[in-house]
Amino acid sequence: MMGTVAGGGGKSSTVKQLNVGGKLFSLEASSLSLSLSLDSPSPNPTFVDRDPTLLSAILAPSSAAPAFPARVLLDEAHFYGLHAQLLAALSPPPLRGFSVSLASTLCPASEPYPTALAPHHDGSLCLSHGIGEVTYYSPALDHLATFRTHLHRITSLRQLPPSLVVLGSASAPGLHVYDFLEGRHVASVQWCDPTDTRVSKAKVIAIAAGPLADAADNNSPILATFESPHRENCIVVVDPVTLKPTQEIGRQSGSAAKSSTPDRVVHLPALGLVFASFVSSGAFGYSGYMRLWDIRSGNVVWETSEPGGAGRSSRFGDPFADADVDVKQQAIYKVCSKSGDVAVADLRCLGNDPWVYMSSGPRGSGGGYGSVLHCHQSQVFVSRKDGLEAWSRLEEQRHNTGDLAEQPGTKESPKSEGIDERSYRSCYVDTEEDAKRGMIQMMEGGGDRLFVTRVEMQGVEVWETSHLAGAIPLS
Repeated sequence: MMGTVAGGGGKSSTVKQLNVGGKLFSLEASSLSLSLSLDSPSPNPTFVDRDPTLLSAILAPSSAAPAFPARVLLDEAHFYGLHAQLLAALSPPPLRGFSVSLASTLCPASEPYPTALAPHHDGSLCLSHGIGEVTYYSPALDHLATFRTHLHRITSLRQLPPSLVVLGSASAPGLHVYDFLEGRHVASVQWCDPTDTRVSKAKVIAIAAGPLADAADNNSPILATFESPHRENCIVVVDPVTLKPTQEIGRQSGSAAKSSTPDRVVHLPALGLVFASFVSSGAFGYSGYMRLWDIRSGNVVWETSEPGGAGRSSRFGDPFADADVDVKQQAIYKVCSKSGDVAVADLRCLGNDPWVYMSSGPRGSGGGYGSVLHCHQSQVFVSRKDGLEAWSRLEEQRHNTGDLAEQPGTKESPKSEGIDERSYRSCYVDTEEDAKRGMIQMMEGGGDRLFVTRVEMQGVEVWETSHLAGAIPLS
């Protein structure tokens, strides 16, 4: 039996002969681990006392999935120095919103109702569930660890490379750091002010720990929104190395809706800004605000509140139900609670009413009540009562090189330079059976995957682009 591993860039490389458990393999020396590639030259193949079926599976991972768990193959690949190649082969293709589909469901062994999700740019996932439990799945979605924390219920969660997870609870004070591979507590961060007795036992409402869509920057600070029992709140900046608080941003009393604790926070390192938003719903509909702070000075540079208030939207009476920021495109997206329309504003051209509105397709007649919006890989995913919708921006309009005709389904003229509603397209990516499983509760993107949870449903759905997406039949 012979196996090969292709070299990168088409360059020639020395071929190494291996005798693995009595079977011969020919591999490029540059792709092997140092101990194997530097073995003394010999006319006879280098003998390796290991299972040849595992190496065969590593060289052809697509045909080995039913026979070997991903963790077994990845552990074996470490020995040969083929871990990176195998992980790339096991990873899904680039995420395209128009062709994603449900690929699998991750279900923890105990108390499988997720309370928070923390994906990473490599496609791995940390999720909290049950009574303070945290489970980690590798980039190949293989279960690696489950441990119990000291918290009763975890409501916010973020990964901190290489093996740390930052978590908080809306029912217990402090920001806590755990090593998810060893299951041990590393540190805790508290927000306190000796000059103000109201600031004590503050709970964590939301966490941002580096851009989710990109390779994490080890120097990117951790941002956490704290709320004290007296509703005093602020965003605390934590150093990711020392795990000590370094700065407070946007301290407010919390006595009104416009000063409530932000339930979403996003760091925009390229612009030196911090985005925060809060939204609540009740008998009279939705209300909330969005703000941008300069992380250096701590000053507010832009804000809007709906309904009414500063930066009033032209859609009075149709406040947003959810909002998020596309870090790469430098744009804010929101979904309107009544009409269900999606709106976008360019972060570089913000004004009193910077929104460009786009209406949904024929399935979007249910409005935006209960909708969840998430930006990932320059795409916008919006959950609705009748399904999951994906919005993408066409490359021609993104670079201003195309000339598209007016399309039906768009509504208002653009107000921000560089944003044109004609450049966006949307479609529903789920089937009717998918939508019948219930309303989407949480939605987070990591790598080339979209992780989704539904109300009162066990487990986490993993949405990916199929390897067959875009294939043209030969018939």
